[in-house]
This record gives sequence, C-alpha cells and structure tokens, in this order.
Amino acid sequence: MPGTDITGDNFSLSANASEPRRYLVIEDEADISQLIKLHLQSDTTVVEAEADGRQGLRRAMQEKWDLIVLDLHLPGMDGLEICRQLRANCNYLPILMLTARSTELDRVLGLELGADDYLTKPFSVVELQARIKALIRRVEMLKNDSRAPTEIIMRGDLRLDKGSR
Repeated sequence: MPGTDITGDNFSLSANASEPRRYLVIEDEADISQLIKLHLQSDTTVVEAEADGRQGLRRAMQEKWDLIVLDLHLPGMDGLEICRQLRANCNYLPILMLTARSTELDRVLGLELGADDYLTKPFSVVELQARIKALIRRVEMLKNDSRAPTEIIMRGDLRLDKGSR
C-alpha cells in the first residue's frame, strides 16, 4: 500500500545499528512471497525468500535473521515442523506464521509449537507490517531489559535478583 511504510530505523535487532534487519520468508506461493518482499524490503531491511520447507529450515538455522515469516503448507517440510525445530534451537527468533488455515485449533497449535503470532490468508499488508513491527519491538524491549542493571537483595545466604527473578 503506497505511503504506508512503517518499517523504519527505529527498531533494529542487529548488534550493530548500521546493519540492516534481515527477514526470511518461507512461503511456497511465489506471488505472496514477492508481495511480502516488496512491502517489507527497504534501505534498512533485507528480505529473502525460500519456497521449500527443508531449505528454509536450513537457512533459518545457519544464517542470522531478525524474523521469520513462515507458511504452514510447504513442500519438503511443513511449517509446524520447521517451527518446532527452530524452537528446539537455543537461539530465540521471532516467528510469524502465515497460513490459509484459520480454525481455532490450527491457530492454537501454531502458537503452542512456538509461533509468536499468526496471520491468516488472505491478509492485509498493513496488518502484516504492524504485526512484524510489534514482534520486533517486543524482542528489542526484552534485549534492553536484559542489559539493564537489576536490583539484588541480600538477606543472609539468600540472594534475589529482581531482574531475572
């Protein structure tokens, strides 16, 4: 949608603020993949796509990404299995599931396996951008909170770190 670019420099997950954010879209429908890429790619964001589930999982695990947009129905390996395997990995990566399945059970299963958000097709590009921005903002807040000094309470042998609980 023209004039609706909400991807800005104000939310980069990269360690170096001058590095562009990197999103991986794992989607086998080329027109949807291209649409997402067109609306998310900018000077500060690189968007790459994979159409095969196994290849998408390999790239998701071997390269550094700031976010994954993941379809459920994929050749090679379905999105639920990809999500499960990514969550088994110790590094956290925000995942937005994108699918034609819209039943409550499908959404709950996707979220239970570790997706951070779920968007059904057909979708609004503006809503997709807003959901991605919200995911990135949450991750940045968590990163900033983990770097902040925390108050430690000591009573005898008991030590309580209020930040990490």
